[in-house]
Amino acid sequence: MARIVMKFGGTSVADLDRIRNVANRVKREVDAGNQVAVVVSAMSGVTNQLVKWCQDLSPLHDAREYDTVVATGEQVTTGLTAIALQTIGVDARSWQGWQVPIVTDQAHGKARVEQIDGAVLIERMEAGQVPVIAGFQGIENTRHRITTLGRGGSDLSAVAIAAAVKADRCDIYTDVDGIYTTDPRIVPRARKLERISFEEMLELASVGAKVLQTRSVELAMKLGVRVQVVSSFEDKPGSLVVDEDEIVEQPVVSGIAYSRDDAKVTLRRVPDRPGVAASVFGLMAKANVNVDMIVQNIGADGTTDMTFTVGKADLARAQDVLGKAQPEIGYEAVLADPEVAKISVVGIGMRSHAGVANTMFKALAEKGINIQVISTSEIKVSVLVAADYTELAVRALHTAYGLDAPA
Repeated sequence: MARIVMKFGGTSVADLDRIRNVANRVKREVDAGNQVAVVVSAMSGVTNQLVKWCQDLSPLHDAREYDTVVATGEQVTTGLTAIALQTIGVDARSWQGWQVPIVTDQAHGKARVEQIDGAVLIERMEAGQVPVIAGFQGIENTRHRITTLGRGGSDLSAVAIAAAVKADRCDIYTDVDGIYTTDPRIVPRARKLERISFEEMLELASVGAKVLQTRSVELAMKLGVRVQVVSSFEDKPGSLVVDEDEIVEQPVVSGIAYSRDDAKVTLRRVPDRPGVAASVFGLMAKANVNVDMIVQNIGADGTTDMTFTVGKADLARAQDVLGKAQPEIGYEAVLADPEVAKISVVGIGMRSHAGVANTMFKALAEKGINIQVISTSEIKVSVLVAADYTELAVRALHTAYGLDAPA
């Protein structure tokens, strides 16, 4: 007997037929004698509509009310999934984030999980009941308002719950049958990976791969939760996210990721003095705006240009904060460009191989693609390019690093 957390994303619960399919998959595990907890996302497209309503009313909406609105999608799905399970003879009960409770900090819209007491869930599972838990939701630690964990936050919910109930495995069910070297919709010859290290998956998720949410991988690595990505619609082996030690062959590059969710912000003619960067990025942190790639030019005439990227969803907030702080910072102008894409190559083999970045730059140059910003880490190289070149860049790099499956 195993204890398993099964997480189903939006496409897996997109309509009633798919929810019935989810119920049948859960029943199969229950019938095999396993203890099961289920985590569900909102039905496909629902969260996007809820977010749009908030943004249409006010681009600078109150984050607490935003959470109140967007958390409702998962509430519907938990109830429907519990009903579907009960209909086929499985004892099930829906749970909202506040009922578990999943306690978070107060960073509305992108809250971090602080504590989950899995005792009651374990008690229900040992009694043969299947808890159906709303992903993405939490409750903040002081005034007990509803919080959400950021886009893709149901993955984080699933990993956190798996750790809390001491699960043997956390299965992430999605519309793909595993983790690929890149998006197979862009590169048909992308290959499925049997195993990938936590570190590589963390980097891929952080730079745009949509299979798993970044913080869910970070938490799984920290807490040692075995994660498997499998298809909701086909009975095929999935991909395991494991410790690096479990991977025998370490390829130089394991995957290519891309993100169209970033915007480029440039501050022109910023006073070139100590502390100015701390002022700019301190304001971003205070406004809860995540900053990614950062470049500062060589100073001239006592000023410098500073370029960085933020999420497109945070662009309006970043512009508002910077606009109000212009007298304090003393820059000349702020320029925003949302029509950019971040392309990244990731692989643990980079640690012991030279020339990885050169291969990237050469492949992009051969396709006439200009690089705007470059960022590197130990196992990743990322570049910012014009959004129109996204698919061409991904295909070129996938081929350049020898990742294409045999024809």
